[in-house]
Amino acid sequence: MADLYETDLYAPVKAHLEAAGYTVKAEVGPADVMGVAGDEVVLVELKAGFSLVLLQQAVARQAITDMVYVAVPRWRGRAGWRAFKGNLGLCRRLGLGVLSVRLADGFVEVHADPAPFRPRKSPARRARLLGEFARRAGDPNTGGTRGKVMTAYRQDAERLAAHLAAQGACRGAEVARATGVARATEMMRTNHYGWFERQGRGVYALTEVGLAELDCFDQDQGAPAPGALSGRKTPETP
Repeated sequence: MADLYETDLYAPVKAHLEAAGYTVKAEVGPADVMGVAGDEVVLVELKAGFSLVLLQQAVARQAITDMVYVAVPRWRGRAGWRAFKGNLGLCRRLGLGVLSVRLADGFVEVHADPAPFRPRKSPARRARLLGEFARRAGDPNTGGTRGKVMTAYRQDAERLAAHLAAQGACRGAEVARATGVARATEMMRTNHYGWFERQGRGVYALTEVGLAELDCFDQDQGAPAPGALSGRKTPETP
């Protein structure tokens, strides 16, 4: 693929702005592209790809006008679109407009116009986070950890496994009362980790997988230490 340069973007971007009624000139002061229509000023920063420098330059131009765009070559393939989409979201948060240029024919697409960013809150996601925070016992993880995370669900599963290890096969209702895990029966029936097996109506016991994990239990307390049982990483709500 031939190297791309910022100058390759100029002619298509200029034509796009002129079609919108702007008089356009390049390299005016710090701006790559400047368009003027009456009292309205639009600035466009050109780059061969998204970068921190591009965003810094574009944000600096907001001291001149609210109408600031970044222009980059159109993406290629799915991976290119995913990267572009992520940068598009970031630009919207920064109040920047985004243009893509298809160099093969000079087509310019407007993906976002400059506008104040107003994030949409998700009450459902907030409720899930607060629920997980409230159910999780203690603070068993280290911030920034990569890999397995101790969730409230996993803590509950370990309580169920510890009870079955000590008492043998039990009815779900009994396990729920003894451990304080209200959804004990549902969790053992779902069997996310492969630790439980149904031995009768509402009766569950540990599987061989669960029994093999007993060596990781905290023998002194008769309950698993946080993160003691291995298995798949558990989402907050399986």
